[in-house]
Amino acid sequence: PLRYPHATKIFVNGVWVGVHQDPKHLVNQVLDTRRKSYLQYEVSLIRDIRDQEFKIFSDAGRVMRPVFTVQQEDDPETGINKGHLVLTKELVNRLAKEQAEPPEDPSMKIGWEGLIRAGAVEYLDAEEEETSMICMTPEDLELYRLQKAGIATGR
Repeated sequence: PLRYPHATKIFVNGVWVGVHQDPKHLVNQVLDTRRKSYLQYEVSLIRDIRDQEFKIFSDAGRVMRPVFTVQQEDDPETGINKGHLVLTKELVNRLAKEQAEPPEDPSMKIGWEGLIRAGAVEYLDAEEEETSMICMTPEDLELYRLQKAGIATGR
């Protein structure tokens, strides 16, 4: 901290393991790693901008809840635009088809785990929820998108 006063401290399960000069990039990389299932979905990632800390928790016993994720940047690979749900109609249709006609090969099944692997659902613990923006309805998400675009709304 003396050498790099603006660096962000990195903690893993409460133990200080180092500092990083570009926390936004680091957090985005680790979050992307979790969303692509290279990192267990139960791992919590908390960036505290005010305290200049990035906390990673993988210990047991934390209560977590699932939330649908919103694309943070335009993704040409998937075609999902910034500000839209990662859960697409294509995924929903695959789930519906799967319910109607379960695939013979279990590896072809998408199910809940497939939504997690696709990054459409992620789990947040209480501390991670505090640093997240959560919309309660699709209408709230649309309203937020319009406000970010500078379009006046009647609310």
